[in-house]
Amino acid sequence: MSRLLAMLTVCLLLGAAALFSRDTLQSPSPAPPAKRAYLGFDRNIYPGDDALPVLRKTFSFTGYWLSPPPGETTNTWTGKREILRKSGFGFAVLFRGREQKELKSPEDASAKGEEDARATVEAAQRAGFGPQTIIFLDIEEGGRLSPEYHRYIIQWLWNVSPYYFQGGFYCSGIPVKEDKDQTITTCEDILNDLAPRSRAFSLWSYNDMCPPSPGCAFPQNPPSPSISGKEFCEICVDIWQYAQSPRRKEFTAHCPPGYHKDGNCYAPGDTAHTWFLDVNTATSPDPSNGASAKK
Repeated sequence: MSRLLAMLTVCLLLGAAALFSRDTLQSPSPAPPAKRAYLGFDRNIYPGDDALPVLRKTFSFTGYWLSPPPGETTNTWTGKREILRKSGFGFAVLFRGREQKELKSPEDASAKGEEDARATVEAAQRAGFGPQTIIFLDIEEGGRLSPEYHRYIIQWLWNVSPYYFQGGFYCSGIPVKEDKDQTITTCEDILNDLAPRSRAFSLWSYNDMCPPSPGCAFPQNPPSPSISGKEFCEICVDIWQYAQSPRRKEFTAHCPPGYHKDGNCYAPGDTAHTWFLDVNTATSPDPSNGASAKK
C-alpha cells in the first residue's frame, strides 16, 4: 500500500509540474520596457563655447563634424570634442559623403570610398575619438542611390571598420515615389543592399515630415527613432532627425506651431534666437559612443 501511495504521489507531482510548465509556456511574456529616448541637436557651424550651458539644458548629445559640413570649406567643430565632453554632451559623429555626380564609374566609386575612409579615420583619431566610436557618413541625396554610390558607401564602411571604428549612415527616411505603386527611402535602400552582405552598421534617419515628426518641439518624453518612417525603421534606426533649420515648407506644412517666424528652430533657452539648429532623438545619450571612447 505504501508503495502504491508513493507511486501515486509521484504521478500527481509530475502531472502538476507538467500542467504548470504548460500554463507557463502558454502565458504571454511581458512586453519589454520601452527604451527611453534622448534629445540632441546638430548644426553645421559650431555654436560657440558660450552656447553650451544653454543648449545642455535641453540636449543630451550634439552632432560633431569630422570634415567640413555640406556647403562649407572649413570645419569649426575641430578641437571642440573635449569641451563638449566636459560640458556633459554625448556625440553623433559625422563625416561628409560625396555627391552621386562625383562618382564617375564603379572603380572610381571604390577608390573614393577607400580614400574617404582613410580621411575619416585620421580625422576621428586627431579629434580624440577612440575604438568603437560610431561615425555616420553624411548622405544628403534622397531616394534610391545609384549602383556607383552603393559601391562607394560599402568601400567606405569596410575600410573604416578595420580601425575599430563602427560605420553608419545619415540618410533620408522620407519616401520618394518611384512609380504609382512603389516608394523608397534612402535608408531603406541602404538597408536592403548592405544588410545581407555587410558587417554591422547604424542608421541616422532624417524625416521632418509632419506626421511623423512633431515639428520644432522639445518634449520631455522625446519620440522614439522607431517612428521615423516605414516599418523597417523599427529595428534599425538609432537616431532620428525630426526638425531642420531652416524649415522645409514642402514637408512641414502640417507641423504644429514651433518654428520661429524666420523659419528656423531654436532651443527653448535660446530666447535671443542666436543658434538655429536641427533636432534629433536617439535611444542613447551618446549615440556614437564618442564621450566614453578614449583615444
